[in-house]
Amino acid sequence: MSRRAAAILLLAAVLAALAYWSRGDREVDALNQAIKQHGSAALRDYPYQFRVLRLESGVATMTTPRSPQVPVYRMIRAIDPTVNPRNPSDPEFVAASKALANVQTEARQIVLSQPGVTQVKWELDRNWLLDHGIAVD
Repeated sequence: MSRRAAAILLLAAVLAALAYWSRGDREVDALNQAIKQHGSAALRDYPYQFRVLRLESGVATMTTPRSPQVPVYRMIRAIDPTVNPRNPSDPEFVAASKALANVQTEARQIVLSQPGVTQVKWELDRNWLLDHGIAVD
């Protein structure tokens, strides 16, 4: 094979790889845009912004601040500092917990309704938690 032919094949491979990776970014961007465009006011205005990180073989990986590793009262307190986290039966705490569950479910449903998405997988948003003073083991 000549040097010219090898260079052309190499260039074609690089361009194909770039097209493949940029396609994934565009799909993820479109999913995140769908959350913003189709979300309710409650979802759009919620202090935590759910987003898609990756889309692989129909599985959208989304961020969440919820985890068994992080006590819910700490995370709710970061979202709404006015809520008393020491009393889980406090009506404000219960309402804040339900609001979180509702917007997370809504974000998931929006992503699942988009073409090419068959499943949602959650990934803990460690950076958001750390930014809000919550250490994750």
